[in-house]
Amino acid sequence: MSRLTAIAPENAEGKSKELLETVGRKLGMVPNMMRTMANSPAVLEGYLSLSGALGHGKLSAKVREQIALAVAQANECDYCLAAHSAVGKMVGLTSEQIVDSRNGGSIDPGTDSLIRFARQIVETRGRVSDADVQAVRDAGFDEGAIAEVIAAVALDIFTNYFNIVADTEVDFPRAASLQQV
Repeated sequence: MSRLTAIAPENAEGKSKELLETVGRKLGMVPNMMRTMANSPAVLEGYLSLSGALGHGKLSAKVREQIALAVAQANECDYCLAAHSAVGKMVGLTSEQIVDSRNGGSIDPGTDSLIRFARQIVETRGRVSDADVQAVRDAGFDEGAIAEVIAAVALDIFTNYFNIVADTEVDFPRAASLQQV
């Protein structure tokens, strides 16, 4: 049972109701994570704002999902593994790419450098080395892309921790354990 209440959009009030209705129109459903975030309109709006802004950045939707999968695996967030596996498929990731991302890599050298950098950020709690940053540059990425990876990791850590603490009910098909894949 969840620790925080997921607010039904029809029962929401004020800013939370407005935000949930917008999510529902855009996605055709309102995921439990966002329904739970709606307990604080500031939290939901902050999540939606950063997520929306990164959607207009340099990193493709596929790469953002691959980073999200790597971070969710590192943080053992069942909700985010399920959600990003489902969304990853929707943006064109193959099952193999999903597994590779969860394992912290990719067969594509550029994407691999970004995912490995993201995992280093998580594992070192942001204390990456000069060599870690240089590896991303050497793979052909500029400082804007590096900044977006950092922001994506921060957003993913936020959602991972939010869902772990809230014990958000998973409303996506559960991700298979890596041993089963």
